Amino acid sequence: MGLLGDELAFAQALTAQESEGVMALGRRKHYAADTQLLAEGDRSSHVVIILQGWVTVSVATDRGATRLILGLRGPGELVGEMAALDSHPRSATVRALGPIEAQVISGDAFRRFLALHPRVSNLVIRQLTFRLRSADQERSALASLTVLQRLAARLTELARAEPSGPYPPSDPGRSHAGTVVHMAQDELAATVGATREAVAKALRLLRTQKFVRTGNRMVEILDPALLALLADGHHE
Repeated sequence: MGLLGDELAFAQALTAQESEGVMALGRRKHYAADTQLLAEGDRSSHVVIILQGWVTVSVATDRGATRLILGLRGPGELVGEMAALDSHPRSATVRALGPIEAQVISGDAFRRFLALHPRVSNLVIRQLTFRLRSADQERSALASLTVLQRLAARLTELARAEPSGPYPPSDPGRSHAGTVVHMAQDELAATVGATREAVAKALRLLRTQKFVRTGNRMVEILDPALLALLADGHHE
């Protein structure tokens, strides 16, 4: 499962000159926690580069009020590019998990820049391709993995992304024991395509086995190695 992915973030892949040019296209903006940056179905075409903080990317499901979280985007990530490129309505909603600082660029300005900078245009295409592959992996996981396995995989992935500690977020050698994932149970449920009740049951089992400790809007990873094995289906 790849909610976060291991691709280099868009802004981090730019050269210094490209970065200066892209940032000059827009304006800096701050968003409060839980603010909606982009709305599914909206006809706007601007793009957003996340500078600080994390956002969720989600879509509505057949269950009405329930939303499925397709991804988490953090510093350096570009969001909203599909509407800027094809002029169709927004395909997903982007919402701030905490306070956000971002660069907002109009769709017209972004398209003109891409036309003049083929390498940056290729970076956007590569990002779209990577996210499409990740979406395919997510659909496969929904069909083949249990809620417990999906939750274990998601917690392992989120622990890798936590910025605290002496290791970079993507360091595969990092020990994540004691890492705290700051998400509520309903948010975790949305990231694995399950009900809140199913995730609560899975968390109870993980607590019993002392894989995790839970609190208000938090899950502390106590045994990352066994959690990863569980995600791979090697633990009963």
